[in-house]
Amino acid sequence: MMLTITLKVTLGFIALMLVIRLMGKKELSEVTPFDIVFLLMLGGILEETLYDNKVQVWHFLYAIILWTVLSLITNLVVRKYDKLRPFIKGEPSILINKGVLDIKELKKNKMETEQLLSLLRQQGIFSIREVKYVILEPGGQISVMKRDSSDQITTDTLPRLIIDEGQIVNRTLNQIRKNEQWVINLLKKEGYEDIEKVYYAEWSEGKGLYVQCNE
Repeated sequence: MMLTITLKVTLGFIALMLVIRLMGKKELSEVTPFDIVFLLMLGGILEETLYDNKVQVWHFLYAIILWTVLSLITNLVVRKYDKLRPFIKGEPSILINKGVLDIKELKKNKMETEQLLSLLRQQGIFSIREVKYVILEPGGQISVMKRDSSDQITTDTLPRLIIDEGQIVNRTLNQIRKNEQWVINLLKKEGYEDIEKVYYAEWSEGKGLYVQCNE
């Protein structure tokens, strides 16, 4: 029993290392949902067969080899037929284009503005107005191009999200000691009479109001 488990673990370890090498450095640096499923399935195969005496070592190796071959074939097909890539591997989405938040793309990718802001903050960016382009990669990471130095707007105070997806963010108002009427008056002062048309709005003491409306 112990010898069989040892043999399975050793062969599984070697097989997984070979698979990772076959995937290549580019694949590892650009992990897609398809690759995650592939790796999870390999781990699942190893887990299910490890303590099952009915599953022989050769059955285990065959399963890993078959799964790897299917993955490699899929990668080859994707490289040869570009039209299939969006369906299998996914494709990048431009969430901010020339400084404008693309609401349709945001909704298409089932991403909330708060999630986008969180990803931006992880890159040291605290306001949408600081960026020119934001691209959501197939693996879930974002690529950011900041505004040029000529049009870069620096922020001397932390921008606050006051309207998110058309709704006033009351927790932000509590933090800055403001109320909903203050938001309405602020929007009207900037020419936004109908608050229902405002999809996103942020405010800071230093730079004022930044608004993105529904299309």
